[in-house]
Amino acid sequence: MFKHILVPTDGSNNAEAALEKGVELALLAGAELTILTVYRHHSMLEASFSMVRPGEPGNLDDTQREYATGVAEAAKARARDLGATNARAFVRNGPVARGIVGFAREHGCDLIVMGGRGLGSVEGYLLGSVSHKVTGMSECPVMVV
Repeated sequence: MFKHILVPTDGSNNAEAALEKGVELALLAGAELTILTVYRHHSMLEASFSMVRPGEPGNLDDTQREYATGVAEAAKARARDLGATNARAFVRNGPVARGIVGFAREHGCDLIVMGGRGLGSVEGYLLGSVSHKVTGMSECPVMVV
Protein backbone atom coordinates (compact mmCIF):
# COMPACT_ATOMS: atom_id res chain seq x y z
CA MET A 1 0.00 0.00 0.00
CA PHE A 2 1.49 3.37 1.01
CA LYS A 3 4.81 3.80 2.79
CA HIS A 4 5.10 7.58 3.18
CA ILE A 5 2.09 9.89 3.39
CA LEU A 6 2.41 13.66 3.12
CA VAL A 7 -0.26 15.91 4.64
CA PRO A 8 0.16 19.58 3.72
CA THR A 9 -1.65 21.90 6.12
CA ASP A 10 -2.50 25.56 6.46
CA GLY A 11 -4.47 25.19 9.68
CA SER A 12 -7.89 25.40 8.01
CA ASN A 13 -10.85 23.15 8.84
CA ASN A 14 -10.41 21.22 5.59
CA ALA A 15 -6.72 20.73 6.35
CA GLU A 16 -7.71 19.35 9.75
CA ALA A 17 -10.06 16.85 8.08
CA ALA A 18 -7.26 15.86 5.69
CA LEU A 19 -4.90 15.37 8.64
CA GLU A 20 -7.39 13.04 10.30
CA LYS A 21 -7.74 11.02 7.07
CA GLY A 22 -3.96 10.98 6.58
CA VAL A 23 -3.42 9.67 10.11
CA GLU A 24 -6.09 7.02 9.58
CA LEU A 25 -4.43 5.83 6.37
CA ALA A 26 -0.95 5.93 7.89
CA LEU A 27 -2.08 3.78 10.81
CA LEU A 28 -3.82 1.29 8.51
CA ALA A 29 -0.82 1.00 6.20
CA GLY A 30 1.91 1.30 8.83
CA ALA A 31 3.19 4.26 6.82
CA GLU A 32 5.40 7.16 7.77
CA LEU A 33 3.43 10.41 8.19
CA THR A 34 4.89 13.79 7.30
CA ILE A 35 3.16 17.12 7.80
CA LEU A 36 4.16 20.12 5.71
CA THR A 37 3.29 23.80 5.92
CA VAL A 38 4.41 25.97 3.02
CA TYR A 39 4.21 29.72 3.32
CA ARG A 40 4.53 32.07 0.40
CA HIS A 41 7.60 34.33 0.19
CA HIS A 42 6.78 38.03 0.07
CA SER A 43 8.75 40.57 -1.90
CA MET A 44 10.20 43.67 -0.29
CA LEU A 45 7.39 45.70 -1.88
CA GLU A 46 4.74 43.46 -0.32
CA ALA A 47 6.57 43.58 2.99
CA SER A 48 6.49 47.37 2.91
CA PHE A 49 2.68 47.19 2.91
CA SER A 50 2.54 44.75 5.83
CA MET A 51 0.50 45.41 8.92
CA VAL A 52 3.42 44.76 11.31
CA ARG A 53 3.12 47.06 14.33
CA PRO A 54 5.97 49.56 14.75
CA GLY A 55 6.77 48.20 18.23
CA GLU A 56 7.46 44.76 16.77
CA PRO A 57 10.20 45.07 14.18
CA GLY A 58 10.72 42.31 11.72
CA ASN A 59 9.92 41.44 8.19
CA LEU A 60 6.86 39.69 6.83
CA ASP A 61 8.77 36.49 5.98
CA ASP A 62 9.83 36.11 9.62
CA THR A 63 6.24 36.60 10.75
CA GLN A 64 4.97 34.11 8.15
CA ARG A 65 7.64 31.55 9.12
CA GLU A 66 6.73 31.85 12.79
CA TYR A 67 3.04 31.39 12.04
CA ALA A 68 3.71 28.45 9.69
CA THR A 69 5.86 26.77 12.33
CA GLY A 70 3.02 27.07 14.83
CA VAL A 71 0.57 25.56 12.34
CA ALA A 72 2.91 22.65 11.57
CA GLU A 73 3.64 21.94 15.23
CA ALA A 74 -0.07 22.06 16.15
CA ALA A 75 -0.83 19.60 13.33
CA LYS A 76 1.95 17.29 14.51
CA ALA A 77 0.57 17.37 18.05
CA ARG A 78 -2.92 16.60 16.73
CA ALA A 79 -1.58 13.71 14.62
CA ARG A 80 0.15 12.27 17.68
CA ASP A 81 -3.08 12.63 19.69
CA LEU A 82 -4.78 10.58 16.95
CA GLY A 83 -2.15 7.83 17.29
CA ALA A 84 0.51 8.74 14.70
CA THR A 85 3.48 8.60 17.05
CA ASN A 86 5.96 8.80 14.15
CA ALA A 87 4.57 12.06 12.69
CA ARG A 88 7.13 14.66 11.64
CA ALA A 89 6.50 18.28 10.65
CA PHE A 90 8.35 20.57 8.25
CA VAL A 91 8.02 24.19 7.14
CA ARG A 92 9.09 25.53 3.74
CA ASN A 93 8.65 28.80 1.91
CA GLY A 94 7.97 29.51 -1.73
CA PRO A 95 5.16 28.84 -4.18
CA VAL A 96 2.78 26.62 -2.21
CA ALA A 97 1.71 24.01 -4.80
CA ARG A 98 5.23 23.63 -6.20
CA GLY A 99 6.60 23.43 -2.67
CA ILE A 100 4.24 20.57 -1.80
CA VAL A 101 4.94 18.61 -4.98
CA GLY A 102 8.70 19.20 -4.74
CA PHE A 103 8.78 18.13 -1.10
CA ALA A 104 6.82 14.96 -1.90
CA ARG A 105 9.25 14.12 -4.70
CA GLU A 106 12.38 14.87 -2.63
CA HIS A 107 11.20 12.82 0.34
CA GLY A 108 9.78 9.85 -1.54
CA CYS A 109 6.17 10.38 -0.49
CA ASP A 110 3.81 8.03 -2.30
CA LEU A 111 0.52 9.73 -1.30
CA ILE A 112 -0.50 13.33 -0.63
CA VAL A 113 -3.63 13.87 1.47
CA MET A 114 -4.85 17.47 1.51
CA GLY A 115 -7.88 19.66 2.08
CA GLY A 116 -9.85 20.87 -0.90
CA ARG A 117 -10.18 24.46 0.22
CA GLY A 118 -7.86 26.18 2.66
CA LEU A 119 -7.00 29.65 3.84
CA GLY A 120 -5.94 30.83 0.37
CA SER A 121 -6.28 34.39 -0.84
CA VAL A 122 -8.15 35.90 -3.75
CA GLU A 123 -5.21 34.67 -5.83
CA GLY A 124 -6.57 31.15 -5.34
CA TYR A 125 -9.84 32.08 -7.00
CA LEU A 126 -8.08 33.72 -9.94
CA LEU A 127 -5.33 31.18 -10.56
CA GLY A 128 -6.90 27.97 -9.23
CA SER A 129 -6.76 26.37 -5.83
CA VAL A 130 -3.62 24.82 -4.39
CA SER A 131 -5.23 21.38 -4.29
CA HIS A 132 -6.12 21.65 -7.99
CA LYS A 133 -2.55 22.62 -8.87
CA VAL A 134 -1.07 19.82 -6.75
CA THR A 135 -3.27 17.18 -8.39
CA GLY A 136 -2.12 18.38 -11.80
CA MET A 137 1.59 18.54 -10.96
CA SER A 138 2.10 15.58 -8.63
CA GLU A 139 3.72 12.34 -9.74
CA CYS A 140 2.11 10.44 -6.84
CA PRO A 141 -1.58 10.04 -6.05
CA VAL A 142 -3.33 12.94 -4.33
CA MET A 143 -6.39 12.50 -2.11
CA VAL A 144 -8.39 15.69 -1.71
CA VAL A 145 -10.56 15.70 1.41
